[in-house]
Amino acid sequence: MIVLALSILLFIFIFQAATILLLEFRRPAHATAWLFILFLFPLVGFILYYFLATEYRRSRKARRRGSLDQRRRAMLIAKSTNVTRASELPAPDFASQTRLFRAILKGGELPISLKNRCEIYNNGYDTYEAMIKAIRRAKDHIHLASYIVRDDETGRMFQKELIEKAQQGVQVRFLFDGIGSIKLSESYIQTLRDGGVECACFFPLRPSFLKKRMNYRNHRKIIVVDGEIGFIGGINVGDEYIGKHPRLGYWRDTHIRLEGDSVYWLQEVFLKDWEMATREKPNHAAFFPNHSCENEEAVQIVPAGPNRSGDAIHDSIFAMVSSARERIWITTPYFIPSASIAMALHDAALSGLDVRIIIPYVPDSWLVHYATLSYVEEMMRSGVRVWQYKKGFIHAKTLVADKLVAVVGSANMDLRSFYSNFEINAHLFDLEAIEHMERDFLLDLDNSTEINLQRFLKRPRKQKLKEAMSRILSPLL
Repeated sequence: MIVLALSILLFIFIFQAATILLLEFRRPAHATAWLFILFLFPLVGFILYYFLATEYRRSRKARRRGSLDQRRRAMLIAKSTNVTRASELPAPDFASQTRLFRAILKGGELPISLKNRCEIYNNGYDTYEAMIKAIRRAKDHIHLASYIVRDDETGRMFQKELIEKAQQGVQVRFLFDGIGSIKLSESYIQTLRDGGVECACFFPLRPSFLKKRMNYRNHRKIIVVDGEIGFIGGINVGDEYIGKHPRLGYWRDTHIRLEGDSVYWLQEVFLKDWEMATREKPNHAAFFPNHSCENEEAVQIVPAGPNRSGDAIHDSIFAMVSSARERIWITTPYFIPSASIAMALHDAALSGLDVRIIIPYVPDSWLVHYATLSYVEEMMRSGVRVWQYKKGFIHAKTLVADKLVAVVGSANMDLRSFYSNFEINAHLFDLEAIEHMERDFLLDLDNSTEINLQRFLKRPRKQKLKEAMSRILSPLL
């Protein structure tokens, strides 16, 4: 009887492992992670896999909701001034980078628009000041989406400003993520609703679990005011972003303010997210007004997520790293690269390029931090130089490739941002914007300590074990 019971249990376990291998054969890293969980927690691990690992992008509904409105797309392309040739970009070297240009343009889905003005902020205080200033000037509508919203001093400041504008007759839509803002109180949301603000939760926890969507999070941070001013970057809504986290202290981040053609595409992404969360399709001529921006800064908005056919952010970063000829400077709080990006960085460093990465010294998540450190050794062995930021916590998600392009947005350099999250980045091609990003990067280096390979190799075995286990689980983090 015991033998029979054990045989049945073994059969069930083999069946579960085989199912994971069959369904995840295209993603070996995910298969390894889920098999590891299955070995640790038989049966429970498979139940988690069933509810958390189902490919949302496989569903027709996801693809249908993710596709852009083709009529509106055509209208927006007609309204904006778009770059069609590499030679039209400001960097002279782009004329010889036709392969990179095509990869960025086609992979990103949205065009590179030319009539834009960009301001770059490197801290929460300046970012919030600019956001509140824009919100107070709103006359028609305010669209705000944030992965994390806190019911703290900063959160209540935004709450107050949004309610005031709603009571003045401005349309205000407020979108928050069901997982990222899981601690947000119902009273906070109800106060907004009572004040006239339309609120929506993107993939709420309980329905998302039952519909097997809980693993997919809207990590975007978007504000659009009157269809004329837009904000995207790494900063959510909370006190920690202005240095009030008791453990992390000073918070270093990057956010940008946009005017011009690029705001059309920010608006389009917000409206699609709002439609996914509410099944409403708000359409109003004032969402896409004619603008008066005369600056000629080239910007491309790049959304990515499990509801789209490709992996636009991952593929564009891979193209930039592969095409760089002089340097690749990356800032990221989490460094868990795909195999292809890791190999591209490895090859770039071996070929003599200046490849530098800044990661936190004090992390906000120890599990992700150990996974990040697990990649440091192999990166440094190939010639990549890695620094740890020590002034506080660095949360900026940026990349600078030569003098060609700079990247700012919500996407971390990790597998979750590449394949599971709803993310949005901006590609900046203006030389002044790239130089601004360079200066910020060099300033961050001054506040960082470079990791010495020889000393790092002598780290305790206990830490190496933590890194190994975290790395196995890293595709799910």
